[in-house]
Amino acid sequence: MSDVSVTVYTREDCHLCEEAIDTIERVADDEGVALDLSLVDVDTDEELREEYGERVPYVLLDGSPAFKYRVDERRLRRKLTA
Repeated sequence: MSDVSVTVYTREDCHLCEEAIDTIERVADDEGVALDLSLVDVDTDEELREEYGERVPYVLLDGSPAFKYRVDERRLRRKLTA
């Protein structure tokens, strides 16, 4: 099974972002799923800042939108093991 690509749009000092990343890493570890995790700081790019604004964390799984603001652990578990 190949690594699951996970992109988290984030920003500095974002506690929801930190929670989301922790949840993603913990659930993947629990399920034995390897991640290819990319963190993208929306404040480093004007277009990203305009697109996402305060809507972080924004999580993509294998390129598809999966979660916004909070990561639902049960849904994540289902998505990672599907």
